[in-house]
Formats: sequence, C-alpha cells, structure tokens
Amino acid sequence: MKVHLPGLLALAVLAGSGCASSVPAAALVLPVLDSSVAGNIAGTLEYCVKNNYLSADAVSGVKDRLLEKVPGQGGFDKGEGGLLTGSDGKTFDLKGATSDVRRKACQQVLGAAGSLI
Repeated sequence: MKVHLPGLLALAVLAGSGCASSVPAAALVLPVLDSSVAGNIAGTLEYCVKNNYLSADAVSGVKDRLLEKVPGQGGFDKGEGGLLTGSDGKTFDLKGATSDVRRKACQQVLGAAGSLI
C-alpha cells in the first residue's frame, strides 16, 4: 500500500533544492511512503521525537511495529538524521526546513506510518 499524504501540493522540485525552508507548511508534500521504506519512516519518527516535533508516547508503538517489518532497519539512520526517503526515490530534508514545516511533516509522517501498520 502506498500512502499519498492528503491535502498537500506538489513540492517535488523544492524538496531536493534546499528551498523547502521558504515553503509554507500548508503547501508541504512528502515523498511517497509505503512499507518498502518503513525503516526510513521509523527513523524519521525518531528524528521528530528527538527534536520535540512529536511526543515519544505518540510514536513508540508505531515506530516499533514499522521496524518489525524491516530486516536490518533499512534506511533508519538516514531518517533519524532528518532525511525522509520515499519509495518513489524522492527525498525531503527536514533539517533544511523551517520549524513549522518540520512539525507539519512529522505529523504527516506519523499519520502515514499509522496507515502502514
């Protein structure tokens, strides 16, 4: 199952250009997320918790269940470093975005993760 995050505009060009910081949170679009990138999603959730964009309580069960699907935690380290990678090959660097954009992205990733487990 692929998850396209609802209510978001195309940001494919900006996501890789370093311009994400100038994009309002309402216009955020993330890479396509599915079970093939579950490790990266779990790592991204960890990034969101460590940077106080999501609570540990909200993330813990979801993250653990995602990691059960991934042998060797593929992509976890990149996600934990703030680089969200989709199954479509697109990436979104959370570190290069504004705080509001990072918060919105974290909420969207958590929602997508919940639909994958």
